[in-house]
Amino acid sequence: MKKIEECAIIKKIESKFNMVFKTRVSRIVSSSIIFFCFGVIFMSSCLGILHSIDSHKGVGGLETSAVPVAADDDYKALSGLLAETKEPEPAVDVALEEQVDAVVLMDEVSTAEPAVLTYQTYRVKSGDMIGYIADAFGITQDTIISVNNIRQSRLIQPNQYLKIPSMPGILYTVKKDGETIEAIAEKYEVDSSKCALVNYLTPSTELKAGYSLFVPDAELDWMTRQEINGDLFKKPLKARYWLSSSYGWRDSPFNAGTRSFHGGIDMAVAQGTPIYPAMDGKVTTAGYNATYGNYVIVTHHSGYKTLYGHMSKITCQKGNFVYAQKTQIGLVGSTGLSTGPHLHFTVYKNGNTINPLSVLN
Repeated sequence: MKKIEECAIIKKIESKFNMVFKTRVSRIVSSSIIFFCFGVIFMSSCLGILHSIDSHKGVGGLETSAVPVAADDDYKALSGLLAETKEPEPAVDVALEEQVDAVVLMDEVSTAEPAVLTYQTYRVKSGDMIGYIADAFGITQDTIISVNNIRQSRLIQPNQYLKIPSMPGILYTVKKDGETIEAIAEKYEVDSSKCALVNYLTPSTELKAGYSLFVPDAELDWMTRQEINGDLFKKPLKARYWLSSSYGWRDSPFNAGTRSFHGGIDMAVAQGTPIYPAMDGKVTTAGYNATYGNYVIVTHHSGYKTLYGHMSKITCQKGNFVYAQKTQIGLVGSTGLSTGPHLHFTVYKNGNTINPLSVLN
């Protein structure tokens, strides 16, 4: 009898313990879920507030794609500068299809003829670089770049298909009527006989402008290679900076709800930070503009110009020859249409803006 009563008491105790334990666990779980949700909402609100505060700090005005003109009294035109600007239309390069179509493709390779040009296709894998691909096939980086008309070597993508020729060389497009294989081979310092044989021509054959041929063992010129590999320009700031606004379409920092095309990049950094030219060149403009404030334009070779805006002070003069990362041309500021200290940096190619990040080293 006593054992039965003891068992009943033990069961009651266990039942109450289980009930209390389950209640406490459920409370703990419920509290944890509530506090977690509250934390997520709180952090999202904080990030939203910080973004609204900092997203427009250290960015410039609504720059156009045209090279600006300096003016002493340009403030009266300020309201007109807030209109949206149109994105510049990129130049269409139609040379690729013409070059590829002009190359002789052969299915059968004769082992007795070393000057036969053939092609194969390679599918880019994740992590591939042009240099590694070129080494694997025993050709040069210039060959892959030229044959595939690559404009930015850093932007090759996985699953992209590349044409791989059986020998190193580059594609060349005849510039004017009357050019010969001999003249082209002499220009690139290669064997004219091999060049003629690969293209099924004679060394003295006169070619028409626009004709494309493969020049075996030829290399791209230094400037072209630097441009394609993104090594042509150096960074105009030696100090660490924050990229506060990229190249391309963006929300206007001055007109809420509108978008405008940003023709350069904004590099936010401390007031008074020294600014240097991104490439050797001649200062062709040093003045003031309502949008860019104190700004400098440096003209370089091959149709390039660079603009440096919102300076607190200009430390060069028009006509000065300046050197990349050596000659100080100004100090970072917030003049013109600006929300805080930063450098606006634009790169022009033949009068049109290009993304500076595609050519900066």
